[in-house]
This record gives sequence, C-alpha cells and structure tokens, in this order.
Amino acid sequence: MDRIIQSRPFRRQLIGSSSDSATGKAAATDEHPNYILLRYQILDPDSDIVAQWNRVFLVTCLIALFIDPLYFYTSSVGGPACLTSEVSLGVVITFFRTVTDLFFLLHMVLKFRTAYVAPSSRVFGRGELVMDAKAIATRYLKSDFVIDLAATLPLPQIVMWLVIPATRNSRVDHANNTIALLVLLQYVPRLFLIFPLNQRIIKTTGVVAKTAWAGAAYNLILYMLASHVLGSTWYLLSIGRQFSCWKSECAKENASKVLTCLPIFLDCNSLNDTKRQHWLNVTHVTSKCDPRNENIKFKFGMFSDAFTNDVASSHFFAKYFYCLWWGLRNLSSYGQTLDTTTYIGETLFCISTCIFGLILFSQLIGNMQTYLQSMTVRLEEWRIKRRDTEEWMRRRQLPPDLQERVRRFVQYKWLATRGVNEESILHSLPIDLRREIQQHLCLSLVRRVPFFSQMDDQLLDAICERLVSSLCTQGTYIVREDDPVNEMLFIIRGQLESSTTNGGRSGFFNSITLKPGDFCGEELLTWALMPSSSLNMPSSTRTVRALTEVEAFALRAEDLKFVAGQFKRLHSKKLQHAFRYYSHQWRTWGACLIQVAWRRFQKRKLAKRSIAFRDSLSSYADSVQQENEYDIELAEENYDDDSNDDNDDMSSAECMNKTQNLGATILASKFAANTRRGVQKGQTSKPSSLKMPKLFKPDEPDFSMDG
Repeated sequence: MDRIIQSRPFRRQLIGSSSDSATGKAAATDEHPNYILLRYQILDPDSDIVAQWNRVFLVTCLIALFIDPLYFYTSSVGGPACLTSEVSLGVVITFFRTVTDLFFLLHMVLKFRTAYVAPSSRVFGRGELVMDAKAIATRYLKSDFVIDLAATLPLPQIVMWLVIPATRNSRVDHANNTIALLVLLQYVPRLFLIFPLNQRIIKTTGVVAKTAWAGAAYNLILYMLASHVLGSTWYLLSIGRQFSCWKSECAKENASKVLTCLPIFLDCNSLNDTKRQHWLNVTHVTSKCDPRNENIKFKFGMFSDAFTNDVASSHFFAKYFYCLWWGLRNLSSYGQTLDTTTYIGETLFCISTCIFGLILFSQLIGNMQTYLQSMTVRLEEWRIKRRDTEEWMRRRQLPPDLQERVRRFVQYKWLATRGVNEESILHSLPIDLRREIQQHLCLSLVRRVPFFSQMDDQLLDAICERLVSSLCTQGTYIVREDDPVNEMLFIIRGQLESSTTNGGRSGFFNSITLKPGDFCGEELLTWALMPSSSLNMPSSTRTVRALTEVEAFALRAEDLKFVAGQFKRLHSKKLQHAFRYYSHQWRTWGACLIQVAWRRFQKRKLAKRSIAFRDSLSSYADSVQQENEYDIELAEENYDDDSNDDNDDMSSAECMNKTQNLGATILASKFAANTRRGVQKGQTSKPSSLKMPKLFKPDEPDFSMDG
C-alpha cells in the first residue's frame, strides 16, 4: 500500500544492460524512472511517461475504431440502378486512418523499449525490472507482436488506393466488398488491444477514469461506438442487399435473352454509356428492385428503410447520423423493432444485434449506475444515518429542543465534511505523507494562534501531526466548570464564551469571548508540563459554550503529554511568559488581583482621610473645651472679686449668654469623646462593602528548564 501511494523513487533490482547480464550482475539501485530512461534508453512500465502514453493510446484506439467503419459510407446509390464511390470521402478517411496508424506504430516501438518485471522475481515485492533490450525484444516478439502488427498494417489504404485500381475488374461492388472484408478483419485485433490496455492502466494508476463523470462518459462513448459500428454495418448490408436485387434481376433478363444486362451497367461510371441508357429505358430492374413498391417479390426486410427514406442517396452527414440513430435505437431495444425476412444473412444479423444489444446495454447500465452512485454514495449514507437518528430520537422520546440540537449538529457536520472520515483516510497513509498533509492543512492555521507563533518549526510539526478537527454547533457546551479537561481547543472559525464563578462563589462572575486565534483548556498544558502529573485529568476552572458554529483543532491529553515529554523546548521561559500572556485563565486572575489591590488602596486612602478628619475634629473640640474652661475660671474669679461692685451693673441678658456657652462646651466634650471611640472601633473592624472574593492563582507548571 505504501509503495503504491508514495511518490518516492522506488527500489528495484535492475537487470541492467547486456554487458551486465553477461557478467551475471544485477545492481540494486534507487534510480528515478527518468534517470533510467536517460541512462539506458529504457522505459519503466510504472513511470509517468508510460502511464500518460497508455491513456493517449487508449484515446487513439477509440478514434481508430470510430474511423474504420466510415469506409462503409464510401459507397452509395449514385443514380438509377447503379452504385458509386465517393472519392473525396475516401481521401479524408484515409488521412485520419494513416495518422492513427502512426500512433499504432509508435506504440510498437515503445514496447520494444519498455522494461518488464521478471516473472520469477514476483515472489516478494514488485520484483526485478529487466533492462536488457535484447530480452525485452525477445519477450515482445513472442507475446503481443503479431496482434500489434495486424492492428498497425494499413491494409484498407493499400487495397483501396493501390490494389483495386490496378485490377481489371475494379467495379464498385468488388471494391466495396473487399474494403469491408479488410476492415472487419482488422477491426478484431484493434478491438482486442483495448482490453489489455485497460487492464494495464488500471494496474498502474488504479482507475481508467479519475472522476465519476469521466467514468460514466467513457462507458457511454463505448456504447455509442458500438451503435456507430452497428449502424455502419447496417448501411453496408443495405447497399449489398440492393446490389443483390439488381444483380438477380439482371441475371433473369440475361436468362430470358430479351435484354442484355452487363455487370458494368450497375456501376455509375457507365452512366454516359449509350448501351446503358438504352438498357435503362427498357429494363424492369429499377421497378422490381424498388423497396417502395409493395408488389415486388424481392423482400428487403429491415434494409428497406435505407431506400424508402433515401438514406443511400443522401450526403455523408445525413446518412451517417441516420445510421447512428438506427444503430442506437435497435441496440437499446435489442432489435425488437426490426422487421426481418427469411433471408439467412438478415436473420443472423438480427440475432447478433439482439445478443450484443442485451450484453452492451446491461454493461452500460451497470457501469453507469456504478459510477453515478459513487457520486451520491456519501449523500445516501448521510440520509440513512439521519433517518436512523430520527427514529432513535423518537423511540427514546427526546425533548424537542434536544432533537433540534441533534439535527443541527448532524447537518453542520455534513456541510463541513461531506460525510468523509478524514481521520481514517489519514491513518491509512504512510507517516511521512500524513505529516506533510497535516502540515499543509494545519500549519498556517496553527500559526494564527499567538501562543503557537512563539514555537519553532519542529515543535509545531509535532503538534500539527497530532491535531484533529473538531466541530461545534451554536449553544454546545464544550466543557463545564469543575469538569475534567481532556483536550485543548484552538479556534479557527467561530466564537466561544468562556465564563467562571470561581468555584461557585456568590457575587463573582467573569465572562470573556474567545475568537479565532484563541484557545481554551489551558489547564491541560499545566497538567502536561508537570514532571509528576497524575493520571487524573485537571478540572476546568471555566465553562466554555459555543456562541456560533465553531471549527477548531483539538489536541488531546495523551498527545499533549507526549509532545511535552519529547520536546523540552516546551518548558522554556519564553513559552512560559507567552502562555501566561495569552491564557485567559491567567488574565482573569491578573485582572481580579489588580481589582483587589485597587480596592485595598481605595479603602486605605478612605481610612486615612477619615482618621485625619476625625483627628482635626477632636483637636478642635479640645481647643473649644479648653477655651470654655478658661472662660469659666475667669468668670468665677471675676465673680468672687467684684461681686459687690458689679452686681448692680450686670444685666439679665449677659447672665443668660454665659449659661448657653457653658452648655455648648459640655456638648462638644461629649461629641469629642464619642468621636475617639468611633475611630478606635473603625480601626479594629472592616467595612463589609469593600470585601472581594478571593480568586485562587492558577497552578504554575515546572518551568525550571530553559529552552
């Protein structure tokens, strides 16, 4: 299997030139087929040159099989009771026939220079390639040379343009019969060449037609070719049947000795002969051999259409397309519409038409059905799978919304993959081809992920080799919070919503949108880079849900663990910083950390302002209290010293003012005391409005090794 698929130079045992074979040496080489051609002038049977030539020669064979029956149309009814030969049509047909003969000759030459595999070396592998020109020629002369030579000889050209003109009896009927006999004899080997050529193409390339439409067209062309041959043969037999009628009536006239009907009269070259004109005026050959006359004794049977519809006397294209239609109609209907007589040749022709029509039509329908079904086989498989899914959902009584989600996923997967299992195709290929295909499909897309753009080509190749495609429909939950993570997703198309509640804490919710180039499941990378990671998968810290239809590449846990173990550059500090920068888990943690620090800063700032305000208010209250106490003492001293002198001068208003100042002083003292107690209590307690739920820092892998 690998040898068929790989395009590398193959290894074979080459039995070299005659000098090498004389010494009994066989060199094992790794030479390319083109190098073998340049060095030994020998073609490798499995090379591209031979494969292309086989396809070209197959088309040439089909063209040759189409050209040869055209010789049957060179004879036609050129006048009353005479046949003529169309020389211009014969020249054109001969030219194209000669061109195809040159291709047959070139094919013989190439066979003399095409190596073959020694039959004794086919026990194991592809065998030994025989490069000895003498051995190749000997084998070809003993096998296919006779058939190829019989198909290549230009016999119709030689007989038509050299032999018949040189003979004395070169009438149209004799030339017609001779050409028909040679064409039919040479048609057999030319037809036989197609079958081994088909097998050789299938053996080399696997198929004759590369696409289903090409295969259907190829089988249809073969069926049309058979119809063309049948119609041409019917036309030739119709001309022969008409000539037989004329000949039999001439024989009757000669036997009666009333008229003399010479064979030359049936050739249109004698139209200007006075004897023929006199014979034509008195003969009954034309009336007794007219298929339109129902009273004639000679029965034309299935050949009457050629004369009742004036096919035999029409120009080339008219009679060709009519004969093609006649052959196609009767080949498809197995000759059921033919009206035959008791003439043995006509009956045998109808029997052959029925048998070959049944075989060819069955083969055409079978091959066409096979090729056309191959185009819709995936669609039919999808329809059957969809029908089975619908029946299963109804039997299990799934909710309508769940059924709709299933239908949407099945439809989206069909539109994305067309029913092709890409993983099975890749696993059937050799490792190097699989790696190159994965690089072609994934490398440019993987480089869009910023985290991967920091890696070298070798590490990216290892990752691309293990990436698998993943499809998600809208509303699908990729992973839920606290569920085990078993793969990393790298988004190519679509959008995902990644949210977290930090383990279900009340009052905490963080949500971000992942776009093409982002990734999720980074907990798996931390787990894979741990030197002593357990078999248990890490738990997801976020819930990931598809906002739109998403196409992504998935890297499974075991593959990521393998890459992390094989490539130590994955442990580098550079990738560590890139991972932290592009990881949304680390970004969320960092954002929450900044928010907590900012709130702490605001809380401290507010506390400092409150303490400063309260200190200033307390100092003001102390100063007011001290001033009031001084005023009270001063008032008492004045009262004691001047009580006798000033009693009479003090008014009732001043006494009332002193009493109010004393009350204000007492209230300010109480407020200052309460303020001190509030400040001390505020220093020991924290406001509940400034609390921030603690978000745990993501686990850090062991990045101890620098890449």
